[in-house]
Amino acid sequence: MKKARIKKIVVFVVLSLILVGFIGFVEKQTMYKTYQGAEISIEGLSGVYFVEEDEIKTILAQAFPDLKTGLMLEEVPLNEIEERIAGHSFVKSVQAMIGQKGILNLTIQQHQPIARIAQPMGADGYITSEGKVIPTSSAYTSRVLILEGDYAERLMDQGDVMPEMPELLDLIEFITKDKFWNAQITEVVLNAPDDIRLYQQVGSQLIEFGDAHNIKDKFDRISVYYKEIIPKKGWNAYARVSVKYKDQIICE
Repeated sequence: MKKARIKKIVVFVVLSLILVGFIGFVEKQTMYKTYQGAEISIEGLSGVYFVEEDEIKTILAQAFPDLKTGLMLEEVPLNEIEERIAGHSFVKSVQAMIGQKGILNLTIQQHQPIARIAQPMGADGYITSEGKVIPTSSAYTSRVLILEGDYAERLMDQGDVMPEMPELLDLIEFITKDKFWNAQITEVVLNAPDDIRLYQQVGSQLIEFGDAHNIKDKFDRISVYYKEIIPKKGWNAYARVSVKYKDQIICE
């Protein structure tokens, strides 16, 4: 009798443990089938974040008020979330996916500003590495090449450099990736696609560049001006230097 009683107790304990484990398992599985929050990963650009985590959380809270803990995972609108966040001017791409524990993982890549269009009578804008024109950020300023001029403002209005002047990106890239020219060229004035003018950190003379083709050849000629003409004539001997015509350096 005593053994039978002990056996019943053991069976009861084992069944109780199995039941508790089963309940815990069910609760855990239920949790994994419901929304448990969001984790946001933003790719910085040289340590600069034009898009902040708190800003994304605010967008989610305002645009998706039903996105709260306990929401069934099939009710989480992943496509709509991606579309809404992609509407942020500094978001280049966004990927939304649900992890195994019911966590919404958002991976965000920012646009990279490579130049700034300065407008005396209007808001400035950035040109991105893809040629898109986006608004500036009130939180951060990126130190990039400055563009001015009537045609630069036209590109600002178009919102995209690529349809009308894709070669402009080549010019910007050439200047910014060269240590010397990046420091020396402070401003590019775009009056027209074939009327580009450069202003320098050192030297008051205007450099007439012409169009944005044959870029390396033109900068090689500017280098000749620096190395061979300035040492003989001095920095202030000429007010205008033109390399817009092939194989020529015109100094006036």
